Amino acid sequence: MEPAVVLLSGGMDSTTCLAMAVSEGLEVHCLAFDYGQRHERELEMAAHQARRFEVAEHVTISLDLRRVARSALTADIDVPKAELQGIPPTYVPARNAIFLSLALAWAEELAARQIFIGVNQVDFSGYPDCRCEFIEAFERMAELGTRMGSEGRPVRIRAPLIDMDKAGIIRTGLALGVDFGMTHTCYDPGHEGLACGRCPSCRLRLRGFAEAGIEDPLRYEDSRT
Repeated sequence: MEPAVVLLSGGMDSTTCLAMAVSEGLEVHCLAFDYGQRHERELEMAAHQARRFEVAEHVTISLDLRRVARSALTADIDVPKAELQGIPPTYVPARNAIFLSLALAWAEELAARQIFIGVNQVDFSGYPDCRCEFIEAFERMAELGTRMGSEGRPVRIRAPLIDMDKAGIIRTGLALGVDFGMTHTCYDPGHEGLACGRCPSCRLRLRGFAEAGIEDPLRYEDSRT
C-alpha cells in the first residue's frame, strides 16, 4: 500500500479528507496538533476518527503556538459570533504553513508522495492559507526544498475539498461513511465541550447541513440551534 499523510484536526473537513484517502486504498498516517487551541476537544474527535477508519498510525504533536501566533483560537480574545469581512481574529498566523511543513517532514520519513489537507476556498472564513494559490506555492516549495523533490519524487499536496461547498463536503463524507456526529467544528465550545452554535464555524456547518437537506447530528449548547 502506498503511504500518505493526512492532516487530521477532528473537524468535518479533515475527517472527510481522511475518508477519501482511505477510500483510495492508501496506507494512511494521520497527523494532529495540540497547539494551544481553545477548542482542543477536536483532538478527541481526531483520535476517534483515526480508530474508526483503522489508519496505520495516528500521531499528535504538541506545539504551543500561543507564544508566537496570537489568535482568538489561542489567546484570550473573544471569538466573534457574527460573520465578519476580511481576515477574522480566529486566523492563526501561518498555521497551515507550519502544519504542512511538519507533515512534509513526516512524508519524507515515510517516503509518502501525498499529503492530504482539508482546506477550502469556497465556504471559508477569509483565511489566506486556505486558498489554491497557497497550496500550489507550498507544493512548489516542497519540491525545491526536500530530498524527495530533488530526486524527482516530489510530494503532492492534496486538497480535494478546496472548491467544494459545505453541502458537497457533507454529502461526500456521508457517502464514505463519515460519522459527522463525532466531529468537532466549533471555535468556542461551552459546557462539556458542546458546540456553541453561534460562532462563524458553527454557522458554516449548520448552513451546510441545511443546504444538503440533512439534519446535523451534533449537539449544540444553544437550545435554539
